[in-house]
Amino acid sequence: MEDITQKIKELAQKYSDNLKLKIDNRMEEMRDDDKSHYLIYQVLGISDEEGRLIDLYQNKGRFLYKYAGSFLEDVTKLCFLEAFPNSATTKIPNTLGVRPKTFEIDCLESNNAIEIKWRDATTDGDHITKEHTRIEVIKKAGYKPIRVMFYYPNRIQAKKIQKTLETLYRGIGGEYYYGDSAWRYIQQRTKINLKSILEQIARENLGV
Repeated sequence: MEDITQKIKELAQKYSDNLKLKIDNRMEEMRDDDKSHYLIYQVLGISDEEGRLIDLYQNKGRFLYKYAGSFLEDVTKLCFLEAFPNSATTKIPNTLGVRPKTFEIDCLESNNAIEIKWRDATTDGDHITKEHTRIEVIKKAGYKPIRVMFYYPNRIQAKKIQKTLETLYRGIGGEYYYGDSAWRYIQQRTKINLKSILEQIARENLGV
C-alpha cells in the first residue's frame, strides 16, 4: 500500500507542477490581451476589475477541470495496473458506423471495459446517442461496459442525461457507478482505498 501511495503522490505532484506552469504561462499571456471587450462588461454592470477577475478565473478553470479529470483518470488506471498488471487502455474498431473509426476503453481488465469519468456535466442530447453506440460496440466485442463517474453533475438537464446513460448501461448488461459507489467499486476491485489516499494528500497540501 505504501508503494501505490507513493506512486499516486508522485503523479499528483507531476500534475500539480504542470498545472501551475500552464496557469502561470496563461496569466503572463493575458497581461497583454486586448481588453476592449470590457466596454460590454461595463454596459452589463460589470466593473473592469470584476471583468478582469472573471477572465482570469475562467482561464484558470479551463486548465483546472482538464487536469483534474485527467489526473483522476490516470490514478484510477494506476490502481488497476497495480492490481491487474495486464489491464490497459485499449482502442476497438467501431463496427456499427464510420465515425469515429475507433472507440477508446479507458481501462480494459479481463472482459471489463471500464470508462472513467471524474464528472460529466454535459447537457447535449447527442451525447446519449454517441454513448449508446459506444457501449453497443463494446458489448458486441465481447466486453462488459462499465461506467465509473466519481462526481455527479449538479444541473437538472445534466442529471437527466446521466439517468438515461445509467439506464442504457444497465439495459445492455453493463454496470454504472457514481459518487460513493464509484469510490467503493475501485476499492473493492483493486483493494486500494483511492479516496483515502487522495484525502491524505489533500490534507498534507493544506497543512492539516
